[in-house]
Amino acid sequence: MYAPERQQEILRLARDGGRVDVLSLAEQFQVTAETIRRDLKALDRAGLLRRVHGGAIPAGRLDFEPDLAERETTAADEKDHIAKAAVAELPTEGTMVLDAGTTVARLAGAIPLEAALTVVTHSLPIAARLADHPGIQLHLVGGRVRHRTRAAVDAWALRAYGEIRADVLFVAANGFSAEYGLTTPDLAEAAVKRAAIAAARRVVLLADSSKHGQEHFARFGDLSDVDLLITDSGLSPEDATAIERGGTEVVRA
Repeated sequence: MYAPERQQEILRLARDGGRVDVLSLAEQFQVTAETIRRDLKALDRAGLLRRVHGGAIPAGRLDFEPDLAERETTAADEKDHIAKAAVAELPTEGTMVLDAGTTVARLAGAIPLEAALTVVTHSLPIAARLADHPGIQLHLVGGRVRHRTRAAVDAWALRAYGEIRADVLFVAANGFSAEYGLTTPDLAEAAVKRAAIAAARRVVLLADSSKHGQEHFARFGDLSDVDLLITDSGLSPEDATAIERGGTEVVRA
């Protein structure tokens, strides 16, 4: 089978199944995983598929949302660099909100033991990481817990964020850009993120560079709502400069 024929079949499988993965395709077509990755790259460049960790999804699937385990392993090194840089943005004392997200969770795990902070979060994994921290007064926001992200959403969570004012919010996004703003696949999570932004004096976005230019179903803010973006060196200097023209400081960790 020639490459164009194989790519056409991969596209059909992705559209029929909603997703394809590299290893299954390699086995099906009796080629190497690297060959499949090249096929997916070609289809991505043509705008027919969108590459995700371990495979691809049809272009235009703005509601696609990988599960927590998959997100943990995606861009792991970049997320570690971002979390390390974000430690410098922790308030010496005071209050902060930690949004649900794997990069924000890495920041939670990097908070120094000598820190004395009040932390509010609606993320169960982040709360579990901080529950035994000796210097943190932890407040867990309640609500309906989404299985895919382990985050509390809906009326209880919105009400809680409407009653506080924090020094800084560390927020996550599935996509960000000057054109599309801040987006995520789920409307309920978007509403909580929007409420958390309104509850904070300063907003710090933690997002790896692969999310730049991505657009998802639910929009929860403008990039201008963000005071500081901490990302990785995969974001080009030109894109960083364009973002800073809109008033958002950029750190490329």
